[in-house]
Amino acid sequence: MAKIELKQPIVEEISASIKDAQSVVLVDYRGLTVEQDTRLRKELREAGITYKVYKNTMMNFAFKGTDCEALVPYLEGPSAVAISGTDATAPARVLCKFAKDAPKLEVKGGIVEGVAYDAAGIADIAKIPSRDELISKLLGSLQSPITNFARVMNQLAEKGGAAAAAAGAEPAAEAPAEEAAPAAE
Repeated sequence: MAKIELKQPIVEEISASIKDAQSVVLVDYRGLTVEQDTRLRKELREAGITYKVYKNTMMNFAFKGTDCEALVPYLEGPSAVAISGTDATAPARVLCKFAKDAPKLEVKGGIVEGVAYDAAGIADIAKIPSRDELISKLLGSLQSPITNFARVMNQLAEKGGAAAAAAGAEPAAEAPAEEAAPAAE
């Protein structure tokens, strides 16, 4: 009974962290050096991702009855979990990018916005730009026509101003000549 009481807070901690998560990704971290693990944890923390190592049995209990239950088959060998409550693609992006430099890090699978993916699916999700990148691209594409329109209008105004100045200069040059002619008569 005492063991179950000790494990309950850990299961509750996992359950609370996955409850409103946008994505949950499981990895096998065996073979990472201490330096690599430290660097990985730093990158994940900077991206706002919770990364922890739990016993598979604890994760198994916490995953039961949730979207994460689809991850139970991946709970073999040492497992760490990366959880993001804000950016659905961030854990996949950071972990897959890191795995390119540290091939010992193996992505097992994950849940993104309630849908289960295997390692290949997570690798595909990693290619999706972040929400902020997508928003900035959208704003850039919206701003581009306005900027181009303003540039064209400015060029037309400059050309129109130059043409008006040139047109205005000719009559002004002729007018004094005409005025000068009647005075000579």
